[in-house]
Amino acid sequence: MNIKPNVNLLAFDTSTEYLSLAIMKGDEFFTFDINAGQTHSQIILPQIQALLDKASLQLSDLQGIAFGSGPGSFTGVRIAAGVAQGLGFGAKLPVVAISTLLALAEASGAEKVIACLDARMGEVYHAAYEKIATQWQMTIEPGVYKPNDVPALDGTDWVGAGSGWQAYEVQLSQVYAAQLRAIQPQLSPTASAILALAQPIFARGEAKSASEAMPIYIRNRVALKTSERDQGLRL
Repeated sequence: MNIKPNVNLLAFDTSTEYLSLAIMKGDEFFTFDINAGQTHSQIILPQIQALLDKASLQLSDLQGIAFGSGPGSFTGVRIAAGVAQGLGFGAKLPVVAISTLLALAEASGAEKVIACLDARMGEVYHAAYEKIATQWQMTIEPGVYKPNDVPALDGTDWVGAGSGWQAYEVQLSQVYAAQLRAIQPQLSPTASAILALAQPIFARGEAKSASEAMPIYIRNRVALKTSERDQGLRL
């Protein structure tokens, strides 16, 4: 399905503790961001409706839905994929899945980004991207690593972005040392960044059917052992 430039699109992300929503209505933008903790499943649909109301739109007025497909919280990425599927099926809308690590790179405003999300259990979700002209190029594909074992990179002027830098700044900085220009440890994937990345995909007619709205996990484990839960670990 081809999406023309002057269209209405919805984007959301629930991969972290934040709920992030964005609507593009022609050349207008409406956003909502809140630290939702563990309440994403309870508040995402009411907040989407509230943002649609703010934009004076109905779901049927949209031409597409974009969502953060992961990696991130197992529960969070399932919620986003499930909501994208449900709304997409209900309104017969195409969907675009955007990597949360790529959304971090886009949200950073930098051109060379080491995106890291805290994967819990002493690990990080990690990828590296470089913007050449206006297009993001993947330098290191998404993976899950111990902070001391993240892949080496060439060059300098990299910006570290995401909660992995907040949780493991010392370890990650030791790996990349003088290659870093700055870090943005408080940054989360935003629906606005997802929307920006999804727009050209919609415009090229490359959106998928709602049935293809699938999460990206990277880590294969979907449950903790009892001993790990007793230690307060989370996936």
